[in-house]
Amino acid sequence: MATKKNDGFDQQIVRDLAGILNDTNLTEIEVELGDLKVRVSRQTQAVHAVAAPMQMAAPVAASAAPVAAAAPAVVDVSKNAVPSPMVGTAYLAPSPDAKQFIEVGASVKEGQTLLIIEAMKTMNQIPAPRSGTVTAILVEDAQPVEFGMPLVVIE
Repeated sequence: MATKKNDGFDQQIVRDLAGILNDTNLTEIEVELGDLKVRVSRQTQAVHAVAAPMQMAAPVAASAAPVAAAAPAVVDVSKNAVPSPMVGTAYLAPSPDAKQFIEVGASVKEGQTLLIIEAMKTMNQIPAPRSGTVTAILVEDAQPVEFGMPLVVIE
């Protein structure tokens, strides 16, 4: 398939990135190719972390409700959550057969690895921004995450 060029810009790159957004349910993707930087995003209705547990408490998702519903009632997610610094896939352990980095109730020290986010085939360790106790883990293993999405609550 031939691609249209507009002032030296290959529009197929944008089409391919838009396809990736649709395939992965992401809202934004950014790619740098040399001196070319392309960001594609789509508008969606924002679902805040505090609202998500209320939706998950419905009978359809009853298995996820006990863990998720407890988080907003016990902690203030907006003040104590560790946000995702990037878009990617969150992993709670260094490998599929390894023990998770953290558990609910565990004490963590500032700088300790909480989880890993894979972005563009690079594994990025996400450190604890402060010492405290893990009161909630807001993501599941291998879950896609967005920039700013709350990952873990540390009090």
